[in-house]
Amino acid sequence: MTALPSSRALPLSLSRLLTPALAASGALIATLAGQPDAHACGGFFCNNAQPVNQAAERILFSTAADGTVTATIQIQYAGDAESFAWVLPVAGSPEVNVSSNLAFTRLQAATNPQYTLTTRIEGSCRDDGFSRGGPSANAGSVSSDAGAASLDGGSPVTVVNSGSVGPYDFVVISVDPSTPSPTDTAVDWLHDNDYQIDESGAALLEPYLAGGMNLLAFRLTKGNSTGSIRPVQIVFGPGQASIPIRPTAVAAVADMGVMVWVLGPHRAVPVNYFSLELNESLINWLNPFSNYNAVVTEAANQAGGQGFVTEMSGAAEPLADTIFQPSERAGWESFRTTDWTGREGEMLASVVGNYAAYDGMLDVIEASVPLPVDEPGVTYEQLLSCISCYYGWEDSDVVGLTPATFLAAVQTMVIDPMSRTRELFLESDHVTRFYTTMSASEMTRDPAFDFHASLPDVSNVHNAERIIECSPSLSQFEAPWRVEIPGSPTVRGFGSSWPFSDPTTSSMPANARIVRYETEGPAVVSTDNTEVIATALAAHNAAIVTRGPGVVVGGGASSLCSVSVAGDPSSARGFGVLAIAGLALVLRRRRRSA
Repeated sequence: MTALPSSRALPLSLSRLLTPALAASGALIATLAGQPDAHACGGFFCNNAQPVNQAAERILFSTAADGTVTATIQIQYAGDAESFAWVLPVAGSPEVNVSSNLAFTRLQAATNPQYTLTTRIEGSCRDDGFSRGGPSANAGSVSSDAGAASLDGGSPVTVVNSGSVGPYDFVVISVDPSTPSPTDTAVDWLHDNDYQIDESGAALLEPYLAGGMNLLAFRLTKGNSTGSIRPVQIVFGPGQASIPIRPTAVAAVADMGVMVWVLGPHRAVPVNYFSLELNESLINWLNPFSNYNAVVTEAANQAGGQGFVTEMSGAAEPLADTIFQPSERAGWESFRTTDWTGREGEMLASVVGNYAAYDGMLDVIEASVPLPVDEPGVTYEQLLSCISCYYGWEDSDVVGLTPATFLAAVQTMVIDPMSRTRELFLESDHVTRFYTTMSASEMTRDPAFDFHASLPDVSNVHNAERIIECSPSLSQFEAPWRVEIPGSPTVRGFGSSWPFSDPTTSSMPANARIVRYETEGPAVVSTDNTEVIATALAAHNAAIVTRGPGVVVGGGASSLCSVSVAGDPSSARGFGVLAIAGLALVLRRRRRSA
């Protein structure tokens, strides 16, 4: 979660607060696996499989069999190291560990929504030289001294726990609720003990402190840089996974992405937010990365800013080896059990070379490996990026380096965080991924998640078929096409543009349905837009017909285009949508910037 610098050296990065106990208070990924066409196709009109890869605040919740909740929270920060602090309300005194950004990156890549469009040709088109006589595939580029000062007797602040973990010092404090101003008391205490939080958002802590919550505060241990910042893993007692989103409003950007994974015995559901079922006709199947996030944002808008899309739900165990791969675990076991006496250079080249990209390795290098004396000016970052440039396999003795100490540090700082995250997936039956976007004005209720035993899995893989309707007078790029999406009405169009690229200007709502779930029973439907969508698409499709050879009504021949990469503005072009009078749309909420 994001921590931002402030005029007072640091924000109350209340901006990113998470705790399961709060419920009561409130890649570039190139996919080249195109499926074979029924007929030859050329140029743009080929099969494509494209993941969408959203940028978002990322949180992983896990509920164990005994009800214990673990929250793994990614922290993002821009500023100087001395100004970093991060505060969140918690129940009791949770166990604190560090996790890995790499684990989050791998988890997101493995669970991203993927949209696969298979193309086939009906009839025979005029040959303009684009088809090459064989099937082809075109893949788009788209795509975690630490203690506080001693307290005098009778102080309204009590240190419940304190310590160091990874690059952080942390402290858990409780504040006497009978104190005239518990929030001011807590903020003053934290400032006095070098947790430089921003007072501007302090008032947002009041409901949590009034409800008997404690505060967990982090700062970077003296000497650590912001490059050491990594996710934290917090283990609570029994409770319900919940995000204290209200304090986040103090530093939230407009339409901030929030991505949540919930591990547990069954599929998870938001119990006090809406579940959003997207209108997949609005998603640009020709280049889904170009507008998927916009469709989700509009869907959230139309639910009052308080709803999540369930992007996938299924078995958790298969993802364990995605988080920390078998070859990596086997390689580490070999490194760990090898006698490196007299082979220090080889050890460094092997271990650092294999795990340089892992969280914590820079901290290990800084703590355990001496800078080369014959290379003045070399930094630890340079040492990490090219260890073999400074220590070679032939170096039998690196003065100041103890192999056992180095390997123990790698185990604690680098390997264990990946292993702990992997274990969460091995210990859980199910994983559910949620996504939404929110702005500050919408952060008025803390979203909570629970489990529903009878709901089906949700696949993150979406498939549709495009049929190009050829005739001898038209080339493939002039011919109209139709896209058949399972469970949705057919969409008709031309060329390389999707007819509904901008969901904010479409006559169709972004949600097919807006529903609520309890922990059992069927969905309670709040809004059902399926008839509205069907009517709008019928009117749109009726305007796109071919009347006579080469005469197209409702559009025109499109020039040759290729699948756009992320960020290509040409991918957002559309034909416009026929306005359908009398269709009742959900009123879009007004939004103000944080």
